[in-house]
Amino acid sequence: MYFDLANLGGKLSYKLLSSTVVPRPIAWVTTRSDHGHLNAAPFSFFNVFSGEPPVACLGIGEGIHGPKDTVNNLRANGELVINLVSESNVVSMNITATAFESEIDELEEAGLATVASTHVAPPRIAASPASFECRVREIIPLGTANHLILVNVLAAHIIDEAITDVDRCRIDASRLDLVGRMESPGWYVRTRDRFMLKQQVKPLRDA
Repeated sequence: MYFDLANLGGKLSYKLLSSTVVPRPIAWVTTRSDHGHLNAAPFSFFNVFSGEPPVACLGIGEGIHGPKDTVNNLRANGELVINLVSESNVVSMNITATAFESEIDELEEAGLATVASTHVAPPRIAASPASFECRVREIIPLGTANHLILVNVLAAHIIDEAITDVDRCRIDASRLDLVGRMESPGWYVRTRDRFMLKQQVKPLRDA
């Protein structure tokens, strides 16, 4: 089936793309407003895009009443923590996805404890198996409703049991027990089922 996205409109384009580009990692983002209000929200248009410099990227759309609190907070002070979501945290993550009023602390609503960060003001979520302290590098408007947010990753907090070699920064990702986003409404996937396929050392045929 052929789809011409120019003729679909935003909602259908989003539905098509988010249902086929899967699974998507989830950035559970904590930010702080200028008034000191904490905010937590999950975003599945997310990934890392560079190791040198360490850069991650978020795609954030418009909220029900305009720009989301996360975008407003990042414009105000440029600091955030990206927390990854394990299966044991998925219910709490889902609570923080609710469109609360800006003065409501989603972390409190979900019963989540936090830990102070080292480089940035927003705290990290204590129960997350991996968290990244970040600072905004660039906010790029995508039309009138969406934003592409590039962030510099300053520090990582990863549970000890997932680290197999500290000096070489080797991680056993299965011990993080992460979940990924699938198609809407409400589908997720576990990341424990995996297989290994080694890269070919030599090309199969001459160019």
